[in-house]
Amino acid sequence: MTATGNALAEEFSAHRSHLIAVAYRLTGSLADSEDAVQEAWLRLSALPQEKRDEIHELRAWLTTVVGRICLDRLRSATARREQYVGEWLPEPIVTPLGAPPSEDPLDAVVRDDGVRMAAMVVLDKLRPEQRVAFVLHDAFSVPFSEIADILGVSSDTARQYASRGRRALADADPPSRESLDEQREILERFLTAVLSGDVHAVAEILHPDVVLIGDSNGKARTTRRIMVGAEKIMRFFEGLLRTYKPGAFDTARPVLVNGDLGVYVPPAPGEGYRDLDAHVQTFSIRDGKVVTIYDQANPDKIARAVGR
Repeated sequence: MTATGNALAEEFSAHRSHLIAVAYRLTGSLADSEDAVQEAWLRLSALPQEKRDEIHELRAWLTTVVGRICLDRLRSATARREQYVGEWLPEPIVTPLGAPPSEDPLDAVVRDDGVRMAAMVVLDKLRPEQRVAFVLHDAFSVPFSEIADILGVSSDTARQYASRGRRALADADPPSRESLDEQREILERFLTAVLSGDVHAVAEILHPDVVLIGDSNGKARTTRRIMVGAEKIMRFFEGLLRTYKPGAFDTARPVLVNGDLGVYVPPAPGEGYRDLDAHVQTFSIRDGKVVTIYDQANPDKIARAVGR
């Protein structure tokens, strides 16, 4: 590979969306993804020309570099999350609803069914080695010989890691992505029922074993423990309507969250009630019922997702 100056930067930019997709699937973190891609660029640009000439397939070389960087970040994240308050959710990728396609790499990333929140949550339960092997091979067709080199194991061991990751995803059976029209119809019914206090209408939309997962790291108000069951979650939403001032949720607007329909609730002063924190919510739907609600309230993650 022979390229210098601006030509090298342009060639790297052509692979940026792909690399962001790889890094996000591996880490579930926008900040880590962007850092990993930037680090890959620094490593490439620092190579002497004779080393660059040895690169026969730049996309494959960069994918391997990003995979190695993300493996290190996954291993260090394991220790960091031991200090995390409550549940941890992947950082949401928030994009405008109905906006035309743009050149933003994240707009391309969210079109992939594999980055829907339900799938990302399952990936987050894998060991770092399993996640790297499974994602790189099954999602990006990286040969096991190269994955083995990243992990520092044999090709057979790399295959076993990928197989375990594949089995974990199959066992979890996350709902596939429904059409936006179906998502919109169910979400509108759900929000109308919740805001009107129509308990029976809410019950018709929620699966009996629906799950609510909140993420705040103790910096905002949401459930700190996984909440299970339609009745318990209905009481939770009823409590929210009493806690915040009337009309507090009227400024909520639909957005795309990891390519699925979701809701962004901007912060608002309480004015005699409790102040409302910003939230990004998305939903998993199966057979016309809401089976999981993901409530992202960590202001650090929301700031990166909404403010980008």
